[in-house]
Amino acid sequence: MNRTVKTAVLISGGGTNLQALIDAKAAGKLPHVSFCAVISNKEEAYGLVRAEKAGIPTHVVKKEKGRQEAFEKKLVEILESCGAELIVLAGFLAILSEDFVKKYPERIINIHPSLIPSFCGQGYYGLKVHEAALSYGVKVTGATVHFVNEIPDGGRILLQKAVEIQEGDTPEILQKRVMEEAEWKLLPRAVEMVAAQLCAEEEAS
Repeated sequence: MNRTVKTAVLISGGGTNLQALIDAKAAGKLPHVSFCAVISNKEEAYGLVRAEKAGIPTHVVKKEKGRQEAFEKKLVEILESCGAELIVLAGFLAILSEDFVKKYPERIINIHPSLIPSFCGQGYYGLKVHEAALSYGVKVTGATVHFVNEIPDGGRILLQKAVEIQEGDTPEILQKRVMEEAEWKLLPRAVEMVAAQLCAEEEAS
């Protein structure tokens, strides 16, 4: 039996990127990955239902205003109790502090719906990214999977995929195309790539 890397997925909403990971695992495309937890900062997130259907333990950690430290302490407790070695932010809209990120160097992966360094950083998330791309008039956008560091969207890039913008695109139409053509393909590939590398490094040491 291959060694697998225990992976926790953090979500805030519908969990379509989480579903892409669950489907990839079911299809045998994530041999070095096992999911140990799905954590949401919103109890109504549909991604929790997706996780439960896939048999992955779920947790809700709400963030109260001005209680960043308590919020992150709870996150760390869950991550440590399930033995998480890799953290995937799949539409997780809560900001993580520099202290939290530094605890997990090159162990936190994020998916961003543009070709970084375009339309990224503070304030660029969800539909806002696609609105910016359309109002700027770029012809190509896409998605980026990157490691998370203390700079928003500033960590090392793992994979990118371009998606063409078409005549008549709205932010919603573009968001859907970027998800289908880029995000749902890139994220599973990147997670497996990092997990396989961690296993290889462990074997070599």
